[in-house]
Amino acid sequence: MNPTAPLESVLKRDRLIVATGLIGITLLAWGYMVHEARAMVQTGVCHCAGMKMSGPDMQPWAASQLLPLFLMWAEMMVAMMVPSAAPMILMFATVQRKRREQERPYVSTAIFACGYLAAWTFFSALAALAQWALHAQALLSPMMVSTSPLLGGTLLMAAGVFQWTPFKDACLTHCRSPLSFIMTDWREGRVGAFVMGLKHGAFCTGCCWFLMALLFVAGVMNIWWIAVISFFVLFEKVVPQGMRLGRWTGALLVGWGIWMMAAR
Repeated sequence: MNPTAPLESVLKRDRLIVATGLIGITLLAWGYMVHEARAMVQTGVCHCAGMKMSGPDMQPWAASQLLPLFLMWAEMMVAMMVPSAAPMILMFATVQRKRREQERPYVSTAIFACGYLAAWTFFSALAALAQWALHAQALLSPMMVSTSPLLGGTLLMAAGVFQWTPFKDACLTHCRSPLSFIMTDWREGRVGAFVMGLKHGAFCTGCCWFLMALLFVAGVMNIWWIAVISFFVLFEKVVPQGMRLGRWTGALLVGWGIWMMAAR
């Protein structure tokens, strides 16, 4: 009996293992986010950020609140973006398995995933700063919803127009082509894998950052709104007509923004 057979059997199931890990991380992040959103509605306190979100608390937050705000956004980005990154992460895992079978140098898929999440971590820091500044100007309600039709309408229209831009098309095309990215941007070693993940995450952030800004329109912790944006991002990246779907959605967002501003 070959003593290495059990290990080889596990390695051949690497895609299943990676997929199970991604599902587990996503469910954990969504579960925690739903728990926090429910607690915020019931008690008026976002426990992950340690801030009172209801009642008379419209005073500017202290700078010390930036860290919990950042952690809230980072956890939310994991929940929203890991599913749409799964095809690329699984593609990377497949290539590494083949390299391992050929007895060539290989690295853990987790390093690539960490690089991807690093890009969204940087975005989370910027989003936390933006939320902190908007709250300081009383442009967000205690429940993290835009209080200004002008702000909400502008974000909607800007996001809608962005859906039609060449920059959006370039980033989305990259996100929709895992094999092309692997073939053209391959880097060796652990650092190379991290840089690959970081680069893919940067394209993904460039593709979706305006959609994430729409969280300020209907509520940063509005679970249904978060779910709608998450599913749209996933469909836009994986369904055959994703780019066309994005353009039609852009037109709807522009119309919604005009209506919001006109109705104020």
